[in-house]
Amino acid sequence: MRSVESFILVLLVAVSSASADTIVLKNGRRIVAENVTEDSTHVIYQTSSGQMSIPRSIVARIERDDFGYSAAASASTEPPVSAPQVEPVRGYEDIAAHTVHGDSVDYAYIAQLETDARSGDTIAIAKLSAAHHAAARFLVVSKGDTDAAIQQYRQALVFAPENIGLLLNLTVLYLRESQFAAALDPLERARRIAPDSADVAKLTGWAYYGANKMTDAIDAWTRAERLRPDPEVEQALAKAQRDKSEEESYREGETAHFNLKYYGGTAPELAREILRALEDGFRDLESQLDYTPPDPIAVILYTQQAFADITRAPGWVGALNDGRLRIPVQGLTHVTPELARVLKHELTHSFVGQKSHYRAPTWLQEGIAQWMEGRRSSSSAGALISAASQGMIPPLGTLDGSWMGFSSRDSGLAYAWSLAVAESIIDAGGVSDISRLIDQVASAPSTEIALRETLHVSYDDLNQQTVAYLKHAYLR
Repeated sequence: MRSVESFILVLLVAVSSASADTIVLKNGRRIVAENVTEDSTHVIYQTSSGQMSIPRSIVARIERDDFGYSAAASASTEPPVSAPQVEPVRGYEDIAAHTVHGDSVDYAYIAQLETDARSGDTIAIAKLSAAHHAAARFLVVSKGDTDAAIQQYRQALVFAPENIGLLLNLTVLYLRESQFAAALDPLERARRIAPDSADVAKLTGWAYYGANKMTDAIDAWTRAERLRPDPEVEQALAKAQRDKSEEESYREGETAHFNLKYYGGTAPELAREILRALEDGFRDLESQLDYTPPDPIAVILYTQQAFADITRAPGWVGALNDGRLRIPVQGLTHVTPELARVLKHELTHSFVGQKSHYRAPTWLQEGIAQWMEGRRSSSSAGALISAASQGMIPPLGTLDGSWMGFSSRDSGLAYAWSLAVAESIIDAGGVSDISRLIDQVASAPSTEIALRETLHVSYDDLNQQTVAYLKHAYLR
């Protein structure tokens, strides 16, 4: 029994520094796991809930003992944080097996452990904490249900409020949900318990960065680097320092849903108009997509040169959403129709990214964002139909990941086709189908599986549906 107690005392105290493989799915989702193997049809991996497998056809690649991060051209992306790793300990496997079996969580078993833990017995509390952790991991990895996993950790912390592992795992889930203010509570508790933890400092940096508190983020990451050098922290710290250096002289404004920073040459009235336009867009997206981002969204208004220097994006990128809406506005004095479209487009990425738990593929992100900004396929329908007849339309699976390496021509085709696909979905079932698809993408193993479960179509079916829609809508 002591092995269980020892396990729970050291549960998940290392974040992403532990050796692990990363399975990168074609929809952009990443699964950090141990003992990853593959055969002709499946990729098999080990989690704290036991051995799991997924179809090899949905896997883009396997990164061995490494952690990478890439952002789509303008899609909102999650902080590159990975869940702390569990050291295999004798005794935990039995608890996990009793907690998760038959592809579900045994809540009756957890309830019995909770009854035992009410006695205050250390071993009973350790077993309950281990069970909650196993349930949470299963709910995230296999079901994509982050909210339910958060509740598992919160329930465990009622009995083990000073367990660093539970606190850090809860923090990671909050960060992945963009609940940055909520993440700071378990981090503060963890800091009091382990003041010299590099992992606590690292995650604190991400929480502050997401909350648009750049000075606090830099302080936390500087401390993390001092405690334990980490290439991931070094990269994040350099980016935050560039942001802070650029934004030190910027003015600020805020509303209920936005924190705005803008360079001194921007007219204050333009900044106010932008905030009003964003609030209008927020209310519209909130209604159409049935979702409300939990924390204020950061918006930065740049000169053209500052935008290029800070984002380092390809020349064809006109604005960027990497968790913060980064928009060049040099020379503008009021919100033009084009700027209004850009604001709505980038704001849509925040909604879709957060609602899908950052698993929405780029084609879906960009298709929805263009539709929400008001674009339609009237000017491109003929060219797209012709391209489709010649087999020149890229398969949707090739548009799942980042477009940052695309040429201007390739990106133009990708944007046009993504818009047409989104239009065809909305034409067939309304925006509610888009909303349901985003929800399903958040939990399904792949986007194509989400499509089958929500709209009952495959990628090939959707391409054919889109061509038929374009012909019907624009060539009559």
